[in-house]
Formats: sequence, structure tokens, C-alpha cells
Amino acid sequence: MRHAMRKATPLMVALAVVLTIALASVMSVALDVAGIDWASAQDGGQTRSELDILPAAASYVPAESELQLARAYDEVIGSVVNISVATRLGGGTGSGFVIDNEGHIVTNNHVVENAMTIQVAFVDGTLVDAELIGTDPQADLAVIKVDPSQVALQPVTFANSREVFVGQSVMAIGSPFGSEQAFTLTTGIVSGLDRSLQNEARYSMPELIQTDAAINPGNSGGPLFDMAGNVVGVNTAILSQSGTGSGVGFAIPSNTVRRIVPYLIEFGSYEHSWLGISGMTVQPAQREAMNLDSAFKGVMVTLVSPNSPAERGGLRGTDRAINTPLGQIPVNGDIITAIDGQPIEDMNDLIMYLEDGTLPGDTVSLSVWRDGQQREVQVQLGARPS
Repeated sequence: MRHAMRKATPLMVALAVVLTIALASVMSVALDVAGIDWASAQDGGQTRSELDILPAAASYVPAESELQLARAYDEVIGSVVNISVATRLGGGTGSGFVIDNEGHIVTNNHVVENAMTIQVAFVDGTLVDAELIGTDPQADLAVIKVDPSQVALQPVTFANSREVFVGQSVMAIGSPFGSEQAFTLTTGIVSGLDRSLQNEARYSMPELIQTDAAINPGNSGGPLFDMAGNVVGVNTAILSQSGTGSGVGFAIPSNTVRRIVPYLIEFGSYEHSWLGISGMTVQPAQREAMNLDSAFKGVMVTLVSPNSPAERGGLRGTDRAINTPLGQIPVNGDIITAIDGQPIEDMNDLIMYLEDGTLPGDTVSLSVWRDGQQREVQVQLGARPS
């Protein structure tokens, strides 16, 4: 007996859909109540229960030295800023720090060099524009200024960098990852003093502080603090095989900053004293060739620059060279043994005296050994060519 097949009507289809949805909802609720993951139940029938997280240790008790570091960081972080710049060639970032309540901020010259726009970010997230006030490319220092009415300012205090010692603990704070991320703290020690590097004009930057605290490119212009929160230097350069802060870092000493920055604020630039010689610390082979005592010390003038204060003062450079196991070495130049009565034992002594104790236009008295005799030479210093 054949039964006739009844054709489904639209009403019947709608009822079937409703019943299917209801049944699925009931099954889902039932599985949830049973603690069964629906996807897992559909995949092999395995069930999963909510698992406990892995246990943690008891609360950490920090050492007093850690608490001291954290307190020091909290006390000074309000003084440190991120600096973002736009130039015709693109953009860059660096660090800096507030030095007064007028809105002046110290940084490196290479951070703001050729900047068309300068923006400063503070630790609380405040962003303000800044103007360039003054630069000293040869010392790699610059001063920018923000409107003090737009932000709460927390000036730093400076240490006397002559009191810094090898082994002293220091901390570097800066913004290597830009204004979008938090500031970075690294720590280390002072690993050397009176280091010297050549700037782009090939003049020496003397008295640099060497540190093993990691200094990354974005930390340039940021402060190097002692553990009391005083600025001992301005982070400026690294020597590294990788180009990151894993190598040796250098900071411009605070006394150099304290001397130069007032001129940058007042005049927009700083003039360094210029003698106009190339020289070298007297070596044993030179003493022997010139029949000098083995304890004789000083700076031999190897070259006198044309039209320089040294040339006008009558200083003489070397006139010949001798062969040594390490190559040729110049001899028979004037040997500077003192300046204004201060003994000069090596080239760094001479550079430091000219930097720290003189200005262009000053006249200095040089004690010079020439042709077996000691004589005094008066030289009026000039301004170092850029």
C-alpha cells in the first residue's frame, strides 16, 4: 500500500527551524552545567575542566640597596625628559633633563642638531613643544627651552665632578624607546676618569667619565646620576661592537656642563680657547734622542697651525723624526713643561687647563724647553675654529 508523501509547507519549515535552535540551546546549557567544553565535546568527546594557575612564591622582600635605588629613581625621574625631533632627513629621539624653573633643558647637540621641530615628553605624559636656545657642537651640548607655564618643572642638582671616583655607583636614566614607552634605568659604576674622545671637528673632548652603565642611543643627552640623585655627567657616547649599550659609555662631566651652559643660555654659543698646536706626551725614545733626563715630562709640539696663537707666540714644532721599533717618532720640537706655573706632564693636562681655566683672549705663560734651555713664551689665546 502506497502512502502519499505530504509536501512541506512554509509553516512547517519555520517550526522545524525553531525546534532545532531550541534543542541546540538546551544541549549547550546542559553541557555548560556539566562543565564540558562544547568544542572539545565535538572533537573526540574529550572534556576539559578549568585548571588552577601555577603557584607563586611568597612576597619578595627587597634588599635595602634595592629600595635605595628605587627611591633615588623616584626622586629624580620627574627631571628627565624624552626629546623627539623632526629634521629634513627624518626624525630622531634622545633624552635630556630640566636644569631650572625657567624651562631650560640640557641635552646633547647631536640630539637636536638640524631640528626643525622639537617636542618634549615628561614622565607624567605631558607633551610640549620646545625651542632651541644654544648649542656647542664641540662639547656636544645643547640647551632647549619649554614654556614653564605648561608643565610642572623639577630641576636637577649638579654634583662636583672633580669629586667623582672610580668605583662610584651611578645610574643612567633616559628614553631609548621614544616617548611612547616608559623611561629606562640602568646602573653601573664609574670605571674610568679623564677619558678623551675626538669630536667631529677632530678636537679633543677631555675629562669624560667612563661608565659601564648601559647607555643606548636613545639615552643620549640624558643624565648620569650619583646615588644621591645629583647629576655627575651627560651621557654622550658609547664604544660598542654591536652599536648598543653593551660596550663602554662616556659622559660629559657635570663641571663642564656647569661652565658651558650659562653661555649657551645667554649667548647661544660657547667659544673654546685655542692654542693652535698638535702635540704629544713626551716618550722615552724622544728623551733619549734629545739627551733628556729619564724623568723629564711634558708635551712636545709636533705641529704649529698657520696663523694661530702658537705661531704668533713663536712656538716651534718638530723638524725631524727618528726610527723606533714602533715606527717613526718626531723629535726636536718645543716641549711645554708648564702653563701659568701649572706643571704639564701629558697632553691631557694641557687640554684640561686650556678648557677649564682659560677663555679666548686670555694670555698664558708657557714654560718651554728648547735647545737645551728653559724659556717662557707668552701666548694670547684665540677662539677655536669651528
